Amino acid sequence: MQAFFLEIADACGQETLRYFRQRPDVTNKEDAGFDPVTEADKNAEAIIRQLITERFPGHGIIGEEHGDENTQAHYCWVIDPIDGTRAFISGLPSWGCLIGLKAGGLPVAGMMHQPFTGETYLALGNGSSLIHKGINGRIATSSTQKLSDSILMATAPELFAGERHARFSAVSKAVRLTRYGFDCYGYAMVAAGNIDLVVECGLKPFDIVPLIPIIEQAGGLVTTWDGGPAADGGDIVAAANPELHKQALALLA
Repeated sequence: MQAFFLEIADACGQETLRYFRQRPDVTNKEDAGFDPVTEADKNAEAIIRQLITERFPGHGIIGEEHGDENTQAHYCWVIDPIDGTRAFISGLPSWGCLIGLKAGGLPVAGMMHQPFTGETYLALGNGSSLIHKGINGRIATSSTQKLSDSILMATAPELFAGERHARFSAVSKAVRLTRYGFDCYGYAMVAAGNIDLVVECGLKPFDIVPLIPIIEQAGGLVTTWDGGPAADGGDIVAAANPELHKQALALLA
């Protein structure tokens, strides 16, 4: 299975890098607000879907750009070809290609590939690893036990409105450092032990399903703000370990 994930990473990387830092044409998917999509997003997902369909014709697919197919299948792939399109169109290398695999509705494998840096974060059921420059090394979340010693990340402060803003601010005030940006790359940094928490809201399944195995198989925990399963998206907290998760949830839930 690792070989297939890396095949997807290579194909997605080749297609997306053709457009990266080339100021691609951008379409806004929302009437109110800004939810950008580019030709790179659409083309990369089409390529990934073709690879999956050829290799696993009975599997389901959930994709951000081209819809869902056979979602009642036991095995279902979840695709976000460019997570972080805002960063992508800005020329910032903090986006990534996300591919997840669910079995019986549960996330069991996931990949975050950053084509520009060449990093691939991968979890296949027996731990998480970072593949970079030909080296495949195991990664693990941090052992930080106190919010006051923690680094928190979120994509953007404007994600949080009303009551959510107050709850996020309570966590932000409790930690040592809060940083913004980086989309899926922030979650990868939790798995690698560099960031301790990510708190976000309003995520779709394809935003988080591929990242759940990477973090949890590295020792972390990913749930909704009320402690429920995160695979359907929503308001999400990803923590390096159960103790930090408990402390964050006490301020969020």
